[in-house]
Amino acid sequence: MAANGSPASCLAFLKQIGRLKHLKRTGWVLRKVDEPETVSGHMYRMAIMSFLFDDDDDGVDRDRVMKMCLVHDMAESIVGDLTPHCGVSDEDKHQREVAAIESFRSLVGQKAGTEMYDLFMEYEEQKTKEAKVVKDLDKFDMILQAFEYETDQERPGTLEEFFKSTEGKFTHPKIIKLIEQLYKERGEKLKSY
Repeated sequence: MAANGSPASCLAFLKQIGRLKHLKRTGWVLRKVDEPETVSGHMYRMAIMSFLFDDDDDGVDRDRVMKMCLVHDMAESIVGDLTPHCGVSDEDKHQREVAAIESFRSLVGQKAGTEMYDLFMEYEEQKTKEAKVVKDLDKFDMILQAFEYETDQERPGTLEEFFKSTEGKFTHPKIIKLIEQLYKERGEKLKSY
């Protein structure tokens, strides 16, 4: 494999990843929200969230977190946004996603491809602080998006299942504080209806 992918193979990779700009997140489609966010929109906000972390104060490598946010759902451009409602086992989903990431590695070349693969596997294995923070950001973005749908589309409390599915699953203190603020604002909003 070449150190860098050819222009043609890199362009093929970019076109494949571009599909994420149009791939709507399955959970929102199933709940019939208006204008469901795309996978790339989700990944982008997660990457922006990483700016809230400071390497020294928060004990994580912010740049690594940002890169992992951008990589963690890339495989969905090939396999789709598979949720528990899709009838695909966790093991099968993982195998499909690994195969997709491996195909990207062959397109972009050894250096970039290996970095993306390693970041994806680090996220999947959940053994590092950075991977755990990205998992927290993934769940936090989901419930923040749920709150935005409930508020913007005047459907108070209708996406409660997303909040319930994440209860007690956050680990990083900074994210826990954001969750507390989100719950406070959501509670106030629900009382106003």
